[in-house]
Amino acid sequence: MLKYLLKKVIHLILVMLAVSILVFISIRVIPGDSAEVILRANGIEPTVEAIEGFREELGLNKSLLIQYVDWLTGVLQGDLGSSFITGRPVLEEILYRLPATLELAAGGVVVMLLLSFPIGILAAVFKNTINDHFGRVLALLGASVPPFWLGMMLIYWLGVKQSFFPVMGRGSLQHLILPAFTLGLGMAAAYSRLLRVSMLEVLKQDYIRVARAKGLHERVIILKHALRNALIPVVTAFGVSFGHLLGGTVIVETVFTWPGLGRFVVDAIFSRDYPVIQAYVLVMALVFVMVNFLVDLIYRFLDPRISFERGN
Repeated sequence: MLKYLLKKVIHLILVMLAVSILVFISIRVIPGDSAEVILRANGIEPTVEAIEGFREELGLNKSLLIQYVDWLTGVLQGDLGSSFITGRPVLEEILYRLPATLELAAGGVVVMLLLSFPIGILAAVFKNTINDHFGRVLALLGASVPPFWLGMMLIYWLGVKQSFFPVMGRGSLQHLILPAFTLGLGMAAAYSRLLRVSMLEVLKQDYIRVARAKGLHERVIILKHALRNALIPVVTAFGVSFGHLLGGTVIVETVFTWPGLGRFVVDAIFSRDYPVIQAYVLVMALVFVMVNFLVDLIYRFLDPRISFERGN
């Protein structure tokens, strides 16, 4: 186990280093002068003197290598830099907004679990029945509806017309329901189909026939024996697609005016706020890697035959 953890830490360091290099270079090769964009955003006439002075103030007149080394040195010391627009430390800005994004992502996952598990299990257990066909239709609808359109429809019908839920901002649990449902519906559609296929494969195995021959209750067979093994590919897919979940919060946060990292980084992209963009990508990459590490641990729980020492 210790060897496995050490290997994971090394992978984490290498991944974060590669991400830092890629994001640092990629945002600086975008056409246009960031100093000019930032000056205009602050209502300052971007004269040649003003642009040169601003570039020197921010260190943008240095070579890319020196800029990267300076930035990476600060990151290793816990300093992600300061926003070009607000002037506040980027770490403070991210820590202020990160809980809102994680709350929305967690809400989307809860909605996904509440919808995908019943639909996927019932569709597999009652294959080619009305339950299966109903699940397929729901999955198709969920996968076909764009999140921004679904969000606007929910705002109009359940927020404006019926006044059941608030449609803007973050506060009580009621504020979370519509954004979480918008984010979770598409995931529920995909994972319900994946769970159905996985359950059908597991239900064909010999140990399921043996369990039925022993007279075990069907509910015990489905929930204790079949579901546990069927979850392995579902957990794998979730670990891989977690980055898409975090990316999906950008759209949902914009539609519902949710004060998370998504809207914050969109504004930073348009205003060429390099430190904010770099820090956001690093934080999201770190969260993604940690989630995949957690997925590996869940494997061990779901299937004790998996050995970290042997790498299997």
